[in-house]
Amino acid sequence: MFRFAHPLYLYLLLLIPLAVFAYIMLQRRMKKSLERFGDLELLRHLMPDVSTSRRNVKFVLMMFALGLLVVLIARPQFGTRNEEVKRSGIEAVIAVDVSNSMLCEDVAPSRLEKSKMIVSKLIEQLDEDRVGLVAFAGTAITLLPVTSDYVSAKMFLEQLHPSTISLQGTNLSEAVNRAVAGFSDKKTVGRALILITDAEDNEDGAVEAAKAAQEKGIRIFVLSVGTPAGGPIPLGNGEYKKDLSGNTVTTKLNEQVGKQIAKAGNGIYINVDHTEQAQLALEREIDKMQKEDVLATMYSEYDEQFVAVTLLIFLFLIAEICIMEKKNPLFRNIKLFR
Repeated sequence: MFRFAHPLYLYLLLLIPLAVFAYIMLQRRMKKSLERFGDLELLRHLMPDVSTSRRNVKFVLMMFALGLLVVLIARPQFGTRNEEVKRSGIEAVIAVDVSNSMLCEDVAPSRLEKSKMIVSKLIEQLDEDRVGLVAFAGTAITLLPVTSDYVSAKMFLEQLHPSTISLQGTNLSEAVNRAVAGFSDKKTVGRALILITDAEDNEDGAVEAAKAAQEKGIRIFVLSVGTPAGGPIPLGNGEYKKDLSGNTVTTKLNEQVGKQIAKAGNGIYINVDHTEQAQLALEREIDKMQKEDVLATMYSEYDEQFVAVTLLIFLFLIAEICIMEKKNPLFRNIKLFR
């Protein structure tokens, strides 16, 4: 598959027909100037070293070089590139709450958008680790198995929305169990479940699920998003969610449940009000975990074609430089140009 990373720059190719028009007009003006001096055929014999064809070829080569330079600026990309690298890290599954309550704007811009920003930074920091992604609400689904493909991880992350899960609610035990199922059976590598939620659990069993995960050697880190004061849940049409009595529903951060899950999972509980501090605290804990050397295949969705285009530009420029406007006496007998 071929594409340009910055296709808008291709509009600069319109300079080429403008340059061609200007060149043609200049050649006509030069021809008229020569006609004022005398007969063109006679003048051609008086100037045997002048070659119009050479001048035209040099111009065409410059136009090709200019066109390729525009293509280079637009960054042509083609195909996919696979690279096998050796990594030393842990396995981390990130489970993100996508229930309707995560649309609450008690933290800017919203709980869900805040969670996405946190996960994006986490993925960048876990560059030596294998990462999986789980979305949950009333149930949980695995969006990405444990992998080193960070490009896909960020792609799935951007698509997270309450519509990702049709069954709404917040089932933390299902989220834990689904995430645990995504880990490998290796005992020699540290395994971390990073749970990002407002912890408004509508089901029982989350603490028991966390204990079961801890017994398998999986540590659970809970990152809470929201405030204890809470706020309404926007519906996207300027209105807020209401209960059966017509009262506006207020969703609040449940820190108690989050702390209980983190304790049962031998992890830590972090409130992400201060994103950088929360991230540093999580990184310190993950650095303590046992790492394992693994061979991972990295996938780059597109491979840059910078070298190929640059080489073509140089070839056209070298050819343009090597062709002189006047005939070379050394190659007088070689009739490449008129």
